[in-house]
Amino acid sequence: MQQKKNVTRWQIGAYALPSIPMSALGLPIVVYLPPFYGHEMGLGLTVAGTIFMLARFWDVFTDPVLGMVSDRFPSRWGRRRHWIVLSTPILLVAGYMLFMPSPPVTWVYLAVWMFVLYIGWTLLTISHMSWGAELSEDYDERSTIQGMREFLLILGMFAVLALPAIIEMMAEDGAGGREKVAAMGWFILILLPITVALAVWKAPEFKSVPQAQIPWQKAWAIIARNRLLQRVLLADLLVNIAPAITGSLYIFFAIHVMELPRHASLLLLVYFIFGFVGIPFWIRLSHMAGKHKTLSIAMVYGAVALPLVIFFPRGEFWWLFLGNSLYGIAYGAGSFLLRSIMADVIDTDYLKSGQRRTGLYYSLLTMTAKIGAALAVGITYPILDYIGFMPGGGNSPETLNQFMAMYVTLPAITMLVAAFVMWGFPLDKAAQEKLRAEIRALEGEHKPHDAADAAAAVVQVGSAGGIVDRSGD
Repeated sequence: MQQKKNVTRWQIGAYALPSIPMSALGLPIVVYLPPFYGHEMGLGLTVAGTIFMLARFWDVFTDPVLGMVSDRFPSRWGRRRHWIVLSTPILLVAGYMLFMPSPPVTWVYLAVWMFVLYIGWTLLTISHMSWGAELSEDYDERSTIQGMREFLLILGMFAVLALPAIIEMMAEDGAGGREKVAAMGWFILILLPITVALAVWKAPEFKSVPQAQIPWQKAWAIIARNRLLQRVLLADLLVNIAPAITGSLYIFFAIHVMELPRHASLLLLVYFIFGFVGIPFWIRLSHMAGKHKTLSIAMVYGAVALPLVIFFPRGEFWWLFLGNSLYGIAYGAGSFLLRSIMADVIDTDYLKSGQRRTGLYYSLLTMTAKIGAALAVGITYPILDYIGFMPGGGNSPETLNQFMAMYVTLPAITMLVAAFVMWGFPLDKAAQEKLRAEIRALEGEHKPHDAADAAAAVVQVGSAGGIVDRSGD
């Protein structure tokens, strides 16, 4: 790959714009659509939870396939932008069907449109993250790019959350889930094509030289032995399980446990506002302490902040406001830091394989996020049935206490384990700079024309002993 130019702040902002509707779509899938279809559409909690879990696992299957497609089939507009454009109409159709359903709704209807939605969403998210990773080679600038993306992701979340919050406040007798879900759906359908058009028009892609291809068996063997990748994927799974659990349970938690039905969406909006506010702090800290240590600090903080809600009185708006504010600060750190770290891990794969498999690597990262979300809904909703939780109300104090225990304990444990996994991560700024020097030597001094030459060049350049793990070759 030729040396890239620096990207401007305006270009980074344009690139990140589609994050707003992307997150506006992702949040209701976790928070609003499962209870909407499980309760108001009459499918039942276990049926709805199972469908959302299976749809997520279907998405996990399509992730590496679409990631490899994104890597292998560039166009004259670049490697990523055409895939982002192609994903847009798929999302528009599936989004309309899911957010504006006409009852009665069957489990088949929900399953089919969820599966279609995830095809478009996977293609969009993988292509978008890969594009961001390829915008810069700099260790800290990668954090800035992914931080801006996360900044607008959270902006999209609390923008779409403002709609049901406003509806709740304006409705005298309480708004139904149907009105809230439809409002969020129209927000996504209008904003998605606008932001995609601005991004592909204003943000650049940098051309890369043609890549030598190596046999797929060897390519997957390199991935399987990449210990840095394994740690990042494990951490991402853990980091995503925590907010997926609280997100999938939050509406029930705020309404029935904390006894604040008229303020549930508003207080969730507070959570994302403070996540939004925290992003610049985590970016700055990552520039000083490193990405992996900043991630660990954020996870420990979140694991301490979440259980404080146990001590709050129920039915008190300002106490839950405080709890959501404190816990929300940690929200944005995990996602953007791990995506920035993954860009560095991809460099180790490039040095070893001679291929830029950014789409494939980010597809693995999105897989772990989706597995975490699938497990959160697929496990916690049946547990709600098991403890006798009633979505319509009338729950015993014992049931509500069991709900509270599940709500705070499981996420806190996963965050602490994630902090442990990433604290001693070896690919820090100094190691990444050394890695980039080796890659520049490979690209500048060796110009391989086939897979054998590429492998030989990698051995020559990598033999100096960088971060790449060569065991098992």
